[in-house]
Amino acid sequence: MGSDHYFTGSPSSAENLRRLRVTLAGRDVEVVTAGGVFSPDRLDAGTAVLLANTPSPPAGGDFLDLGCGWGPISLSLALDAPHATVWAVDVNERALDLVRRNAEILGLDNVNAVRPEDVPAGVAFRTIRSNPPIRVGKNELHGMLETWIPRLEERSDAWLVVQRNLGSDSLQRWLGSTLPRGFSVQRAATGRGYRVLKVRRHGTPPTAAIDIVSADDGDVQASATSPE
Repeated sequence: MGSDHYFTGSPSSAENLRRLRVTLAGRDVEVVTAGGVFSPDRLDAGTAVLLANTPSPPAGGDFLDLGCGWGPISLSLALDAPHATVWAVDVNERALDLVRRNAEILGLDNVNAVRPEDVPAGVAFRTIRSNPPIRVGKNELHGMLETWIPRLEERSDAWLVVQRNLGSDSLQRWLGSTLPRGFSVQRAATGRGYRVLKVRRHGTPPTAAIDIVSADDGDVQASATSPE
């Protein structure tokens, strides 16, 4: 890849298209990947943990895959919820092209593969699923999450997978202390050295005020208190 990273906007490295057989949404499928994107040779371990430890998505609405790469999360969501609209978001143009190709290969017409600025400002999401690009750096990562997670619809969830040794627990604490009132954060699953974090946006106004508290085991969870 030379100086390219998977978060490079326009990779200059050789494309080297390749075919990959993977299981998505319980189906064995063949997709196209390429050099210059995240995990081109396999379904990476973190994404596999996320897909194995998240519920079926809602039947419809707008979904977000933040940092989509070649598309395993987006394609899984689109296969599971054909009446939903899946926004596959990445800064890497090659990755977006691969998502479009793979959606066409799988006969999916409900995937929009776009750059972040091309998601209409009024779109709110019924679910967010992401293996976020941790290696972009803490400031960039935090900015992304502060931008997108508040766009969850009420009573909707975001699911993030983060490697434990790349700061999953500190990210969980940061989310719990940073997101506004009405959100809760908890560790939903662990596996293969990864944490799956669930961020819930509760109804507004909730029946009780939602405070973010730290549990003894390191999880950050919601507690209900009487409204002021």
